[in-house]
Amino acid sequence: MSSSVTSSPAVRRAFDWRLRFGLLSLVWGFSFLFMKVGTESFAPFQVTLGRLVFGTAVVAVAMAVKRERLPRGAWTWVHLAVAGFLLNALPFSLFAFSELTIPSSLAGICNATSPLWGMALSLVALSEDRPTRRRVAGLGIGFLGVLTVLGVWQGFHGLDVTGTALALLASLSYPAGWIYVRRTLAGSSHSHLSLTGAQLGLATLQLAVVTPLFTSMPTGFPVVPLLAVAALGTLGTGLAFLIQYDLVAEVGPTTAQMVTYFTPVIATAAGVALLGESLTWSTPVGAVIVLAGAALTQSRPGAAGDTAAEPTRRAAEREQATA
Repeated sequence: MSSSVTSSPAVRRAFDWRLRFGLLSLVWGFSFLFMKVGTESFAPFQVTLGRLVFGTAVVAVAMAVKRERLPRGAWTWVHLAVAGFLLNALPFSLFAFSELTIPSSLAGICNATSPLWGMALSLVALSEDRPTRRRVAGLGIGFLGVLTVLGVWQGFHGLDVTGTALALLASLSYPAGWIYVRRTLAGSSHSHLSLTGAQLGLATLQLAVVTPLFTSMPTGFPVVPLLAVAALGTLGTGLAFLIQYDLVAEVGPTTAQMVTYFTPVIATAAGVALLGESLTWSTPVGAVIVLAGAALTQSRPGAAGDTAAEPTRRAAEREQATA
């Protein structure tokens, strides 16, 4: 799919891409704090529904400004419904549930394992992604990093296994969705903005159906948690998508993808500084190892290997805007 989400030269000159890169890192890093604050007063499904409503509204406004139309074709909408579930409804809900019992900083670090899951799945599901010693080594290093974060030598003492497992499953859902999009929508003639607007809308409908079945109407709407949910949707989903694709259009997917490695750092700093979350030595050390492994799996030693993997990488980056 070719992106039509580009900014004008005047906007690019006014806001250097490095500033937008830093803003995107902050927005995604703080998303885990926003989820934590939101779940203090609202059920996880309600937080996710609110996030999707606000995020979809931002993208809908962008579509209206650019005069983008929704995609056509029954099968396109079926594929977008599956993509919306795997890339939005499911991982957003899993992260929200996980933060009922684990710190937001740990959820942010678990999110950093997504490139590792993606590499492992792509080696199986995508014939053009061939295993190399470098990428296999990256997977191994990343796995050791996860074990370090979890404190496996302590027998997971003091760790909420269920909450951590939910966060890791959420991180797994993203690359599963990327691969599905790669297989079903990569040849679409519709723009990225149009496809993602429809995808977010369908994910919102899914949560609108599920949420009333498993939750009751909130007894109140405290200001701070409500603002956190609004920020999570407008900034962490809607605005983040627009910024990310602007970056991809200007500096390319490889540079834009580097934001993934700043997100857990900011999530950890925000959780510790603003929420008073505790931090043991194994958490930051393990996070560094995870990021090193993820970077190794994404590296390309030669230009020849870049061409085959580029469509997958671009599809992945299209969907990371919703993380």
